[in-house]
Amino acid sequence: MSENKNFTIGITQGDINGIGYEVIIKSLCDNRIMEICTPIVYGLSKVASYHKKLLDLPDFSFQLGKNVEQISLKRPNLINLFDDEVKIDLGNSTKIAGQMSERSLYAAGRDLKNKMIDAIVTAPINKNNIQSDKFKFSSHTEFFEHYFGGKEHPAMTLMVAEQLRVGFATNVLPLKDVTKAITTENIMQKIRILNNSLKNDFAISNPTIAVLSLNPHSGDEGLLGGEDTNIIKPAISQAFSEGVNVFGSFPAESFFGSGEYTKFDAVLAMYYDQGMVPFKLLGKQGVNFTAGLPIVRTSPAHGTAYDIAGKNIADAQSMRNAIYLAVDILRNRKRGL
Repeated sequence: MSENKNFTIGITQGDINGIGYEVIIKSLCDNRIMEICTPIVYGLSKVASYHKKLLDLPDFSFQLGKNVEQISLKRPNLINLFDDEVKIDLGNSTKIAGQMSERSLYAAGRDLKNKMIDAIVTAPINKNNIQSDKFKFSSHTEFFEHYFGGKEHPAMTLMVAEQLRVGFATNVLPLKDVTKAITTENIMQKIRILNNSLKNDFAISNPTIAVLSLNPHSGDEGLLGGEDTNIIKPAISQAFSEGVNVFGSFPAESFFGSGEYTKFDAVLAMYYDQGMVPFKLLGKQGVNFTAGLPIVRTSPAHGTAYDIAGKNIADAQSMRNAIYLAVDILRNRKRGL
């Protein structure tokens, strides 16, 4: 599809009871989106119509089709995955919503694998109701790593905003399991993924990376734990010897509080809250990007937001930024070939 004027971006519908359709439709009302890509929503036409009515957008409509061959290059598209009526229960987690989230994700994934689309932008899912005999992943990142990566292409969550990029050494884990997941080999792997992504996906020729410490005050020379001295710093030294401009480890509280993060192209956090809390505070309208894979997948940096679903108050800028970033990365990768 990339032989067309613009890249073709698949958009999964996410949880039909959340704000997914609201931010999707609001984003696609922006004519700038159509100028840079051809969007295709993998969803349900009746559900999309329901949400469109809530938004009071009579002039907006999708080009409906059953497959990518039927899309329009001039209008937002929707591939209808299910003709039957589906119960919408705004603000609540339901089994059918999870099933429809899963169906959308696999349909878009198949088209991406078959090169029918160029990238995927995922609307938020509920990580509990989507679980099934087939889908046993804790998040989108693990799903895309399994579907497109594997041992040859391990994935990493990379949160992206204008002045801040934060990667994670571990996936979303219970805090009690984080230390067990921190190894020199794992840190090395994530530093390499981050360095390669900054070069290939963000066109930064000589990137700099900061690594955060696991323990407060970088362990205080072992007083507060030996992981920073015995595990993290050897990984940093090895990566630096390989030509990666990586530095640390930095205590998280002073690193962000002093603005030190502005001196680096990206930051590698050790665990979810350590990186996500400052990102949400500092990185407005951010994007979640799955780095390390041969495909491009982005998403808005927010969840289903059940509490405001159907109220027409959700801000769509993060979803728009996710679409923009997917196109930017595709362009950077194409230039780098």
